[in-house]
Amino acid sequence: MKQKNTISKTFEKWKIGELHHTFGLQRHNEGFEPLDSWLASKSTFDSIEEKTLRKLAKELSINAILWNEDELKFMFISQLIAVADLQTAHAKIFTQRHISAEVNGIKLNGIVDFVIADGIDEPEQPFFFLHEYKQEKKSANDPLAQLLAEMLVAQAHNGNEEPLYGCYVMGRFWFFIVLQGDEYAVSNAFNASDEDVFQIVSILKAVRIKIEKWAGKEK
Repeated sequence: MKQKNTISKTFEKWKIGELHHTFGLQRHNEGFEPLDSWLASKSTFDSIEEKTLRKLAKELSINAILWNEDELKFMFISQLIAVADLQTAHAKIFTQRHISAEVNGIKLNGIVDFVIADGIDEPEQPFFFLHEYKQEKKSANDPLAQLLAEMLVAQAHNGNEEPLYGCYVMGRFWFFIVLQGDEYAVSNAFNASDEDVFQIVSILKAVRIKIEKWAGKEK
């Protein structure tokens, strides 16, 4: 018998409507507790952190429409991540890594910009994704669809019902996403070039706490 070929599609080729129809995803436009509680995270900042974040926000306000993708990552995102201090004893940061999985008979695959996962030299159980997108004036692809496709692969790898966390960045604007089962929700935009920068880092810092709780369940 002739073997049926598996359909393969890379992350960047998905559109949000296609993901909904193909995988039965449902979007909550309000009242999705896993996202609401994450967005409500609070953190305190010492004087050095506060000075650093205000400086970064000011530089972003000037350069958000000027920086290319590499400049945005190097000059802003990487430094913001350093303040958030996301790496833990249970999970590490991986960048530009290939991941893939078959979901509902379709192979999803591609390169993820940034993922926090357990593993030694390769991401094994992903937990949090950051999709570093183009500067504000470029928006040819669908960043939400790409991020959700990556998270669907993570679900297949993890094999549990735990929520997955992520965000995508468009210049100065940060959007946070939680996917649990086939349900997800997306935050409104947080503007990293103003006072929102402190809430963005508070939300990112909360990822560490969630990873520790996740690791405790896995023991």
